[in-house]
Amino acid sequence: MNLQLGVLEELILIILLIKHETYGVDIAKEYQDQLDQSISLPAIHVVLKRLEKKGLVSSEMGEPTAERGGRRKRIYRATNKGYKAARDLQEKRSEMWKLVPKLNFNL
Repeated sequence: MNLQLGVLEELILIILLIKHETYGVDIAKEYQDQLDQSISLPAIHVVLKRLEKKGLVSSEMGEPTAERGGRRKRIYRATNKGYKAARDLQEKRSEMWKLVPKLNFNL
């Protein structure tokens, strides 16, 4: 699969694979937990729309909840195509890392 993904797209796709199905606020929390940095909800929603347009993510409206004043939230999940794209990227990165010489970088 030859699909171009930006770093943020890849990270959010991986979060969706971790969570199975989730919504924007939960993605922001997982992003914070995993990367120790915050991300805005508008940024998440822009990325989710791009991923959905590429067929890597699907979404549907959830049921109304009292905690949201009877409003519904959009639930996102990675598609099979999304899983394959993330896996292919991981494999390609692993192959590339094997080519990096093992030098002493004094780390």
